[in-house]
Amino acid sequence: MISDTAAAPAASRAGSELRAPARHGSSGRHWTSLFRRGLAAIGLVPFAAYLLLFLVLPTILAVATGFFTRAGAFTWSNVSALWDPTVMLTFANSAGLSLLTAAIGAVVGALVCYALLGLRADSGVRTVVDAASGVLAQTGGVMLAFMFIATLGLRGVVTGLMKDAFGIDLFARGPWIYELPGLILPYLYFQIPLMVITFMPALSALKPQWAEANVTLGGTRASFWLRIGIPVLAPSFLASFLLLFANAFSSYATAAALASQGSQIVPLQIRAALTSETVLGRENLAGALALGMIVVVGIVMWLYSLVQRRAARWQA
Repeated sequence: MISDTAAAPAASRAGSELRAPARHGSSGRHWTSLFRRGLAAIGLVPFAAYLLLFLVLPTILAVATGFFTRAGAFTWSNVSALWDPTVMLTFANSAGLSLLTAAIGAVVGALVCYALLGLRADSGVRTVVDAASGVLAQTGGVMLAFMFIATLGLRGVVTGLMKDAFGIDLFARGPWIYELPGLILPYLYFQIPLMVITFMPALSALKPQWAEANVTLGGTRASFWLRIGIPVLAPSFLASFLLLFANAFSSYATAAALASQGSQIVPLQIRAALTSETVLGRENLAGALALGMIVVVGIVMWLYSLVQRRAARWQA
């Protein structure tokens, strides 16, 4: 007859033998998971190489040049030039232009999204607007500048029509289209579609149950927007506004093609620093200007990420 003390080790060994294959199977699944993750990581190598070669490395080189002279000696003179009144004016002009176009683009784009909200997602009008917004948001540079010069330039079609038909001279006070005010309309050309793209998903995510609950409790459409819609959409609207600001602040191609004279904004000031031969002792001023732009855009995008995380709470 087998005692209980002898049976206990035998049962323990039997249990361990039964659990051993389970541990082996779990280990196999673990290695399979690691293998799949390794394959996924390998798939990211081309994208990582692209970021390294065309974003990270140029950014490091551009910023690093701001701390050295042409001879390679370390200096603070380039960075200290950021406090020069002329440079500060260009930063103020860039910030003002970006704030204005971002504010107008955000409000008009939000109104367009509100108008589209009453249409089905698969309707023809909404499909056309979505497709057009995706194209126009990426339109810029020489092509966009030529479009405005051909329509609103000194010899533009609309300029001639307004003068011949209505006696209105759009440039009675000077060629403003080639100066800082002339950048507002071209920037709005791609700012409004960008707002439609970024804000429409948040507006579409408003749940119909919220409106039904508001009506059930005796609320009106105005009370729904004041107490539910606007508070819920405020983080998404602010995030889109910050994105529009960063987009305008860092835009270069359109301004360079349209405002060919002067350096009214920071990107044009960087171009002047790279091409000018009259700035003695500060040949690498462009690197310091690039550093200033990176700091501004970095702060804006950091705020954007904070607001976007808050907005994602209810969208999820």
